[in-house]
Amino acid sequence: MSEPTVAEATDRIYQSLQADNADIDMHIAALKAALAREGLKEAVFDPAKLVQNNRSGRKLMQAYFRQRGVTVKFSAA
Repeated sequence: MSEPTVAEATDRIYQSLQADNADIDMHIAALKAALAREGLKEAVFDPAKLVQNNRSGRKLMQAYFRQRGVTVKFSAA
């Protein structure tokens, strides 16, 4: 099985968020590894795809990911 790209890992995180955070830590670890392989420093998420697309939801997501070593940015909607 090949390692997921950043886009694939990001899609899996969207799916996990929709499924009440199922396996979210595993998907964050895969995203962190994909970012390192591709030489990127931060993951960019589309706020329209988030379950809680409000300021507190985005800040909570950023904090949770930051604790696991992934910097999160949000694309302009």
